[in-house]
Amino acid sequence: MQIIVKGRNIEVTDALREYVEDKIAKTTKYFDHIIKIEVEFTVEKNPSISNPETVEVTLFTKGPVIRAKESSTDMYASIDLVAEKLERQIKRYKGKLQTHTLKNSELKKENLAAAGISEEIEEEERSEKPEIVKIKQFAVKPMSPEEAALQMDLLGHDFYVFTNSETDEINVVYRRKDQNYGLIEPVGKF
Repeated sequence: MQIIVKGRNIEVTDALREYVEDKIAKTTKYFDHIIKIEVEFTVEKNPSISNPETVEVTLFTKGPVIRAKESSTDMYASIDLVAEKLERQIKRYKGKLQTHTLKNSELKKENLAAAGISEEIEEEERSEKPEIVKIKQFAVKPMSPEEAALQMDLLGHDFYVFTNSETDEINVVYRRKDQNYGLIEPVGKF
């Protein structure tokens, strides 16, 4: 397994490199389908950013690409946070893999070993499945995307669902990380 460590606005020291490699190795020990790991350290120089030290880890596997990003005031704390997040994501992925691919209990143990999944964490994974805990209903009003963006800002939300008055289609306007807006429009019917 190849581990690539890079830094932006930071010099990656040997101690930092060893610490992140140890943390990631512990996190991924139950999952052996990883081809490559990329770690990027970033330090923001802007004093208004409260958590300027960020770690982003990308795991390239035989299946999906798993990515986690965490920020804090200390790079070592960011590494700890991102390792915990990666572990949760790996467990969630393996739980979905078990649910969708394993049909009966006799094949289950053979497939678990073939998929690189340890039986000792199998029960813990089942308890972490996400579920719908709240349902909201609201009237979808016809308006322009600009009006929807204004309404979203007034409500303090990150997205807003509305009927586009120009196309009569359900659209979603959302706030991007660069503080601009995005618009999601449906294309065709299924």
